[in-house]
Amino acid sequence: MTAVSEAFEKAGAEGRAALVGYLPAGFPSVDGAIRAAVAMAQAGADVVEIGLPYSDPLMDGPVIQEAVHRALTGGIRVADVLATVEAVAAAGVPTLVMTYWNPVDHYGVTAFARDLAAAGGSGIITPDLTPEEAGPWLAAAQEYDLDRVFLVAQSSSSRRLALITQACQGFVYAASLMGITGARASVDSHAAGLVGRVREHTSLPVAVGLGVRDGAQARQVAGFADGVIVGSAFVSRLLAAASPDEGVAAVQELAADLAAGVRGGAQSVSAGGG
Repeated sequence: MTAVSEAFEKAGAEGRAALVGYLPAGFPSVDGAIRAAVAMAQAGADVVEIGLPYSDPLMDGPVIQEAVHRALTGGIRVADVLATVEAVAAAGVPTLVMTYWNPVDHYGVTAFARDLAAAGGSGIITPDLTPEEAGPWLAAAQEYDLDRVFLVAQSSSSRRLALITQACQGFVYAASLMGITGARASVDSHAAGLVGRVREHTSLPVAVGLGVRDGAQARQVAGFADGVIVGSAFVSRLLAAASPDEGVAAVQELAADLAAGVRGGAQSVSAGGG
């Protein structure tokens, strides 16, 4: 059992959803991102996603795009992303890399898996990689005991859900709405239905991402999902901060609110994987 699987199992044993928090590496600086991610974990995040900044972020909304742009103009490198993973994982929280496929392919699939494992990383989330094209990554992930997290969407057919979930390890990332990332005023009404459809094909935990901005929404999602993924809301706090210290404090405050939310959302649908 991987560290991510253990985190979801522990949350399930406590009768709650897991909180998964996202921040891009390199923003507001390499050290600043590390401090914020560690603060997020200390305030209650069960799993942390570290974004690998990329120049063509197809799925990212304006908030994350701005942070990623600043990280790239600041000279962020893959080595810095791996160093960020190493520091966050050393703080005792399972750490995944969220990345588009091109940087991994350019780095070398086996080399990336090797170096991520050496840094203590738990695996990667690949929003633009399909299972049909994932052969080299699936092999490398198995060799280095890394989780592989693919995305499903409301538009995914039953056949696609079966194919995608079969390729996953760790958890399944359910995109709760169509379109790009960003905090929303309300949780998409179709999210629970998507989770139910995914559970027809797998016993892995299903985590819902895209749109959650506060503890109240986290509580709502925790009522039907095994995990709640939050990204843009955290990045917004860092963008709005007047100083790095203020940004870390704001991230920690939001993580505590979200952690209380997932602990208040009683599961109304039996969890598929813990």
